[in-house]
Amino acid sequence: MIKIFISLAALFAGLSVAAGAFASHALKERLTQRALEIFEVGARYQMYHALALLLVAVLLNQSKSPSPSLIASGWLFIIGIFIFSGSLYALSLSDIKILGAITPIGGVAFITGWLALAIAAFNYQ
Repeated sequence: MIKIFISLAALFAGLSVAAGAFASHALKERLTQRALEIFEVGARYQMYHALALLLVAVLLNQSKSPSPSLIASGWLFIIGIFIFSGSLYALSLSDIKILGAITPIGGVAFITGWLALAIAAFNYQ
């Protein structure tokens, strides 16, 4: 689990940097200002949660017995990145408005991930 979380955290963080650079260079002339802002929100939240996933992996590595809520928080951050950031990327690039309805599901995954992390911290040994 630790290797998976660290590997995905590094991949997501690197892709977030690449997405930000892509947006500011290649997409700047092709997207509306609003679409560019949406894309950048996806990249920003991807980075935040890649770092959160890395934190989860570090805590798992230090834990004597892995907490189910700590593991759940890692998976919820991963799901949130795919759904929240992914839907924002797709929305900004395609302008298919219905994709905006999917984004809150990813937001709920992020919030639930943070709640699970708080529970894990409370029960940390």
